[in-house]
Amino acid sequence: MSAVPDTDGTQDAPGADEAPGAGDTPGSEDVPLAKGAVSAPGPDGRPRKVSRRFPLFTRDTARPEGGGRAAAGDAPAPARQWPLLSVTSTVGLGLLLTAFDVFRVGTIVIGVALIGGAVLRWALPDVGMLAVRSRFTDMVTYGVLGVAIVLLALMAQPKPVLEIPFLDDTLHYTI
Repeated sequence: MSAVPDTDGTQDAPGADEAPGAGDTPGSEDVPLAKGAVSAPGPDGRPRKVSRRFPLFTRDTARPEGGGRAAAGDAPAPARQWPLLSVTSTVGLGLLLTAFDVFRVGTIVIGVALIGGAVLRWALPDVGMLAVRSRFTDMVTYGVLGVAIVLLALMAQPKPVLEIPFLDDTLHYTI
């Protein structure tokens, strides 16, 4: 902003009619502060106008909610990511069982691991890298996939443990 001479010949200070720090943030030049909003201090200590607009250029991707560390920052990496490690190790165990010709038990273990991931995502405030999307989306995704895998494992031939006619007909028509 430039100093503009007033009608009486005097010059106003630049930005005298604005809040201090206005225009410090790109895209916030004309956004008034909402009632009751608190100004964040700028680098020089003066209060700065807080904007609810999205920035013109994003510099980073926001972490999903709950994407913080599951343990303290000084803990080793495996301890910080224990929820993800527990789910992936359980899935690995299920794959190993499946490879050793214990198909039904192995796939049930995989489904239970995904359901456990949904429960961990729901119960814990910070789950580390197990948080991929929003909490709701992660819970629904892990839960639906886990339940589907368990149901299909229980319906697998020969000698199915569970018979659901609708799913059985769907399976026969698609294969």
